[in-house]
Amino acid sequence: MSTRILLAMFTLTGSLIMMTGTVRAEQNIALYLAAGGSALENTERNVRDRDDANLTPEDQKETGDDINITAAMRQVVVKNDSLSVNAQNIKIITRDGVVTLRGPVESEAEKIKLQDIAKKTPGVIQVNNELEHKAP
Repeated sequence: MSTRILLAMFTLTGSLIMMTGTVRAEQNIALYLAAGGSALENTERNVRDRDDANLTPEDQKETGDDINITAAMRQVVVKNDSLSVNAQNIKIITRDGVVTLRGPVESEAEKIKLQDIAKKTPGVIQVNNELEHKAP
């Protein structure tokens, strides 16, 4: 009986120590990010995107043509190894054949390359290039 109680206490103590360590680590990360310690800070961009004047992926049309344009372009972008991870993850929003490109890219050359890919995608009528060259 006493062995079982000791074993239960040992298990509970170990679990508590593990949980406390995880919480502390998450608190430290949150404090680091809140202090501006990361390039992941995009609060201004998120505030800007709440404005109805700026398209977000939720504005993607559900027509077959628009979905096909977005899917075709996404395939070309993802398979292009010369593009950075940021460039491969841009927002591609298609509405009635008009493609809007949004998000950060590593260089002006990537911005132009992505616009060219969009223009060459079958069914695209116009390209609105809102890509942002990410500061070093």
